[in-house]
Amino acid sequence: MAKRFIIIMITCASRAEASRIVDALLRNRLVACANVVGSVRSRFWWMGRLDAANEALVMCKTIADNFRVVSKKVKELHSYKVPEVLSIPITDGSKPYLRWIEESVGYKTRSKGLKERS
Repeated sequence: MAKRFIIIMITCASRAEASRIVDALLRNRLVACANVVGSVRSRFWWMGRLDAANEALVMCKTIADNFRVVSKKVKELHSYKVPEVLSIPITDGSKPYLRWIEESVGYKTRSKGLKERS
């Protein structure tokens, strides 16, 4: 599969939880960069009723090949029963920035036969 660049959005119960998840994703080189946005107010349906929560929003930049492993890692570390882990395609971007993403997650090394990280 040709590499595609994506943004992965994750909402977390707190900035502390977001930081723990981001640290794990970065240490495993699953994402090149993650922005933890301060408090956001989320409104949603949960268990048949409207609910609300103050959350931290995380926006990660990576390649599409990493989505499945990122999603698995987030589910392992997240406090929510059903965490939000969404992939949004990056349709275009600065070529040097996209190259930096690919180098940061070790795409070229992994594509030469190394196993994906868990």
